Amino acid sequence: MDTPITIDLYSDTVTKPTPEMRRYMCEAEVGDEQLGEDPTVHRLQDMIAQLLGKEAALYLPSGTMCNQAAYAVHCQPGDEILMDKTAHPLHFEGGGPTPLRGILVRPLEGERGVFSAQQLEEGLRKRDRYNPRSRLISVEQTANLGGGRCWPLETIREVCESAHQHGLATHMDGARLLNAVVATGIPAHEYAHSFDSLWIDLSKGLGAPVGGVLAGSREFINEAWRYKQLFGGAMRQAGIIAAAGVYALEHHVERLAEDHQNAQRLARGLAKLPRLFLNPEEVETNIVLFDVTETGLDATQFVALVKQEAGIRFSAMGPVLIRAVTHLGITEQDIDKTIQAVGRLLRGKTLAYTGTTGSHTGAY
Repeated sequence: MDTPITIDLYSDTVTKPTPEMRRYMCEAEVGDEQLGEDPTVHRLQDMIAQLLGKEAALYLPSGTMCNQAAYAVHCQPGDEILMDKTAHPLHFEGGGPTPLRGILVRPLEGERGVFSAQQLEEGLRKRDRYNPRSRLISVEQTANLGGGRCWPLETIREVCESAHQHGLATHMDGARLLNAVVATGIPAHEYAHSFDSLWIDLSKGLGAPVGGVLAGSREFINEAWRYKQLFGGAMRQAGIIAAAGVYALEHHVERLAEDHQNAQRLARGLAKLPRLFLNPEEVETNIVLFDVTETGLDATQFVALVKQEAGIRFSAMGPVLIRAVTHLGITEQDIDKTIQAVGRLLRGKTLAYTGTTGSHTGAY
């Protein structure tokens, strides 16, 4: 029998709507969103556009669809997107740009998910008929496989200025943009200013059950609507789920600071345990990465063991790399229990896992 999960640090995607959010959703005004008749969807889109300082926004079912719609608008088949080698669209979106639109992706050798203007310029293709055309850069804020690292605002400005000088468009995968906003105190519209398009996820730290909102110019959003239709079409009375996004923006943004504090608490506690390697100083937001090489287990085995023995779920992000993500459903007490439970396993006479398990690493 599977051990019940009592503390779920797999991802902030596992958050569930609060009772207050559920009530707000039940009372939402709705209409056919494809016909432009859902007032709650309009309200959510207007809130995001204003928050990001953009002309318009579009509510979509997922962050992955936000990325793919944006890439489709900016690029033609045979064009190339430049992004960090660890970026989510490169690893966890099914190769989307290529099968959907014939777009290529060129990875850059950034540091913990952040690349420089110089690295961008070194990665640009020579403009001739033989090469793919470098057309777009994509920045992930915060950098997931960089351990939730925040892109510095000055680096964003330099990278985007270089991109624009070379005729490239700029896009932000803003899955955890608001985590960066809360961690740094820099307003969302300042992070957004240099980008031609970007989106915010509602279903991670904000705690909504579904959706992301893509923003940009009115012309860009009109084109994004075409790809929304192509990729899946209407959501009809979507105000019921859009209401969760409205509620989250009004009530769940500032509380992201609690997730950051819990992540730092977890990192400091794990760093004191034997046979784990991590640097708590690198934890800026709600993601903690740690290396389990010295335990004698690989990441998949370690994740399975901790779940089996303690009911705590992490995610395996590489051969020996583990990720823990704090979120709305995790308390300070959960953090302390996690540190204690992992410590008991690591200090035991043996650290062996003999079961068989699969590993899913595709979540944000």
